[in-house]
Amino acid sequence: MGDMANNSVAYSGVKNSLKEANHDGDFGITLAELRALMELRSTDALRKIQESYGDVYGICTKLKTSPNEGLSGNPADLERREAVFGKNFIPPKKPKTFLQLVWEALQDVTLIILEIAAIVSLGLSFYQPPEGDNALCGEVSVGEEEGEGETGWIEGAAILLSVVCVVLVTAFNDWSKEKQFRGLQSRIEQEQKFTVIRGGQVIQIPVADITVGDIAQVKYGDLLPADGILIQGNDLKIDESSLTGESDHVKKSLDKDPLLLSGTHVMEGSGRMVVTAVGVNSQTGIIFTLLGAGGEEEEKKDEKKKEKKSKNISSISILKGLLMSAITVIILVLYFVIDTFWVQKRPWLAECTPIYIQYFVKFFIIGVTVLVVAVPEGLPLAVTISLAYSVKKMMKDNNLVRHLDACETMGNATAICSDKTGTLTMNRMTVVQAYINEKHYKKVPEPEAIPPNILSYLVTGISVNCAYTSKILPPEKEGGLPRHVGNKTECALLGLLLDLKRDYQDVRNEIPEEALYKVYTFNSVRKSMSTVLKNSDGSYRIFSKGASEIILKKCFKILSANGEAKVFRPRDRDDIVKTVIEPMASEGLRTICLAFRDFPAGEPEPEWDNENDIVTGLTCIAVVGIEDPVRPEVPDAIKKCQRAGITVRMVTGDNINTARAIATKCGILHPGEDFLCLEGKDFNRRIRNEKGEIEQERIDKIWPKLRVLARSSPTDKHTLVKGIIDSTVSDQRQVVAVTGDGTNDGPALKKADVGFAMGIAGTDVAKEASDIILTDDNFTSIVKAVMWGRNVYDSISKFLQFQLTVNVVAVIVAFTGACITQDSPLKAVQMLWVNLIMDTLASLALATEPPTESLLLRKPYGRNKPLISRTMMKNILGHAFYQLVVVFTLLFAGEKFFDIDSGRNAPLHAPPSEHYTIVFNTFVLMQLFNEINARKIHGERNVFEGIFNNAIFCTIVLGTFVVQIIIVQFGGKPFSCSELSIEQWLWSIFLGMGTLLWGQLISTIPTSRLKFLKEAGHGTQKEEIPEEELAEDVEEIDHAERELRRGQILWFRGLNRIQTQMDVVNAFQSGSSIQGALRRQPSIASQHHDIRVVNAFRSSLYEGLEKPESRSSIHNFMTHPEFRIEDSEPHIPLIDDTDAEDDAPTKRNSSPPPSPNKNNNAVDSGIHLTIEMNKSATSSSPGSPLHSLETSL
Repeated sequence: MGDMANNSVAYSGVKNSLKEANHDGDFGITLAELRALMELRSTDALRKIQESYGDVYGICTKLKTSPNEGLSGNPADLERREAVFGKNFIPPKKPKTFLQLVWEALQDVTLIILEIAAIVSLGLSFYQPPEGDNALCGEVSVGEEEGEGETGWIEGAAILLSVVCVVLVTAFNDWSKEKQFRGLQSRIEQEQKFTVIRGGQVIQIPVADITVGDIAQVKYGDLLPADGILIQGNDLKIDESSLTGESDHVKKSLDKDPLLLSGTHVMEGSGRMVVTAVGVNSQTGIIFTLLGAGGEEEEKKDEKKKEKKSKNISSISILKGLLMSAITVIILVLYFVIDTFWVQKRPWLAECTPIYIQYFVKFFIIGVTVLVVAVPEGLPLAVTISLAYSVKKMMKDNNLVRHLDACETMGNATAICSDKTGTLTMNRMTVVQAYINEKHYKKVPEPEAIPPNILSYLVTGISVNCAYTSKILPPEKEGGLPRHVGNKTECALLGLLLDLKRDYQDVRNEIPEEALYKVYTFNSVRKSMSTVLKNSDGSYRIFSKGASEIILKKCFKILSANGEAKVFRPRDRDDIVKTVIEPMASEGLRTICLAFRDFPAGEPEPEWDNENDIVTGLTCIAVVGIEDPVRPEVPDAIKKCQRAGITVRMVTGDNINTARAIATKCGILHPGEDFLCLEGKDFNRRIRNEKGEIEQERIDKIWPKLRVLARSSPTDKHTLVKGIIDSTVSDQRQVVAVTGDGTNDGPALKKADVGFAMGIAGTDVAKEASDIILTDDNFTSIVKAVMWGRNVYDSISKFLQFQLTVNVVAVIVAFTGACITQDSPLKAVQMLWVNLIMDTLASLALATEPPTESLLLRKPYGRNKPLISRTMMKNILGHAFYQLVVVFTLLFAGEKFFDIDSGRNAPLHAPPSEHYTIVFNTFVLMQLFNEINARKIHGERNVFEGIFNNAIFCTIVLGTFVVQIIIVQFGGKPFSCSELSIEQWLWSIFLGMGTLLWGQLISTIPTSRLKFLKEAGHGTQKEEIPEEELAEDVEEIDHAERELRRGQILWFRGLNRIQTQMDVVNAFQSGSSIQGALRRQPSIASQHHDIRVVNAFRSSLYEGLEKPESRSSIHNFMTHPEFRIEDSEPHIPLIDDTDAEDDAPTKRNSSPPPSPNKNNNAVDSGIHLTIEMNKSATSSSPGSPLHSLETSL
């Protein structure tokens, strides 16, 4: 009664809170007191609550809230609470300003070299030697007109201007990228909602709106968004390893440890808490604040590490490019020195020195232009643009991508392991058949047909033994279906009561949640839920519900036709299984058994923790069949997958007959095919040896034919995924996508190449472990993800084909031209323009091609498919040949053909020649038309197909053409161009269009004939990966770094990729095999960059603390838990001994090599989850084709 009195006092406090709103701190408890309280642990906290406030209801009274009704929800009251206790929001780290990004872009080594050369050239161009000495210093054109000689500065200035353009474009790209990532981050956060009680109504509100005094409902799978104190809990267990580093689950109860902390995961049970701290005052918030203070030092350390890494990378990549440019410069300088001082026998005069230096600077600039073109730094940009564009568009297709590279990996998926409920089916459950009072009803019976005592057991049993958070609400629109809130299976049972014209809410009002004596909540090991009620006479009654075969094994009696309990033998059980359960299951129904047991008043109180003795000797009330219809669009989507070479497997906790029926409806199973449907127990028996250890060879015998795995535990799901990924049976390493919604799906989602979490039904833990969130929980969205993934891959290949052609031609032209004619046919500024076309603009044009259905008509490429196929190599070399022939013909015979002055061997500061302008113009137009050729990479004939579907492509090609006209006609001295006549323009365009015709010729040559062509850009082969990398299942960029600098990280990676391409280019030139050209290994150091948050309660930060700046809110604190399953015996006893024996091997799992993070071995219902935050979100594992170019720091 005392409690009830307290409640009423508390609630009157809410009503009065509006009158008192004028005072600021008029709550009976201050922010500082609450903070001090939340920093205590278990017994200390309990003592403090009892001494200072009496109990948790005392705290509710002081916070002016009601434990049952919650806050009133009045806006003025909520604002006041926010003013006093703060908002549930942690301010994010400021993004980099545009100027900072400009500064970063300026750090590019090639640009720095160009800047220096341009400045030297600029300075020297103002020096004029004394009049008489001009002739002595070699040929320096003073030009025909007065003042032409003074234009020497223009080239230097133009180069500087181009550098500014390149830097601004780069910085803008980085800026928009970062903006996009932040948008994505905030979108993910806005999606996070939490259940609270306000004004007696259970509502879901965005996490940021939670305030101190709110009554929040916590349930299995939640990530707690704020600190609070437990008011009422059922079997509540919390994983606090994210804060304490302690791996064991902590049991929470009113009499032992009532404190719940933000950033921790609910692993079992349910309950209600009063929120006592939010935002920066919560435990997670305090850690963030400490991190913020220590942020600068960390930043410096980080920057140093970054500098070191980027120095390593850039030095390697630039060495390759420098080799080419150095040879060019050396040849030019030697040629000049020998010609001037040896052949012409001129003396070195002091006053001529600046002129000679100008020559050397000119040669140096030519060398740098070779370098600029030799280093194709556009690839990282293309990868980024393609991924970012896809991610944006995928949102419209209900795919919320959390990790960019998951998008590309999905294109190579060869297997999808899908859940049944909600993904393949509609998750709209209804009871359609029932076995009650020994009759099998094919549709729900009338209430009159059921004896009153059975009906009363049924009504009480279902109402009390379903989570109180599950309820059926009236439809949102008139004529619509009622809304199911909470667990869908429980909603089906509550719907059954409504069909029987009974109201479950009356029973719940009579027996509120606090009155439940003990609750054994549902989990994947029990596969059942039980609730104990204490009756007024001191006796107890337990209601149980769960998978029919499990509960029936524990039933010793059954309610007969007249409502009396009669003996239920194993023989009777087998009869029911054959005549009731199997027929229901074969129609695709999920069967649930409902039962109860009484404990008489006179006997001593049972040992409630000994679950095996409690949940046995039950009396069966009824067995119900629940229908969950297949989504109408799923069979078609599965057909598309199968046509695209992707095997779909169903992994479900349901009965094998139900699973088989649904799989047949979906099209996963085809009659007459050779396939396997196994139960979890069966599967475990087949894959383990005598010692109970899993053997890969055994798994390899099963998985290729396995299509349905029923009655499976999350451990089985993880074992299957790991087995398929590690398998070496097929030529290609399998790429596995997995869907999951429960907390225990974490390990499988994490292990898979791509983990899909359910946006609607998924728990927070599952979402944290996933790569992509399906916002509509629909299987068809996975097919869209496959399409986008393949499209990303093709876009990058298209870009590569285009860019490498330009590269090969430009480098050879600049190099040979410079060596033969003493001057690069393409000037520095022109090179920068070509570089802009082939990098930024081409990556925009080719990386934004929309996907087509035809992408699903081919098989997956596989992990080790080279990024540059033989067809592409044929195209690259073929087009390069055509372009080189055209350019060299124009270069060495163009003046005769067009009857103009030769531009070769022009003196220093000579005005631009028509000859070289034609060469430049034709070269650019060939690239433009070749960009259209590059749209097809599989040897298709029609390169114009669907060209108008991509507005960006058309705009860029036309835009480039217009700018080219302006440069040639009006560019003048800065662009080293002179105006061309209409006839010269037409010839340039004609030669440019020749690439389209030449392309048709190339595609006529069968690739199979060209045996000498090698592929390039292989994925890493398994044997090349160091052992520790395989063992650790390594991921490449440490997590903090990825989260903090998602925007820049791609830019940094770019430098590494440049080197990769340098290998390709050099290999082209040397004509050698490019087999291994694109291989890299991530550094072991970054793999072991282990990050932990330990004992942060005591605010003592240990070294290696993660910097979660970009996670702008509490709920993202554990943005990426890493799960590993390790050896363990189940901690929750299996309810049935016979089951325990069968399942013993199921629960043991071969443990992977020990993780570096020793302090995190969380125990969960027979599964050890190691939650680490040290692994990155990247799943582009060392095998993916893109990995070869996407090698990380």
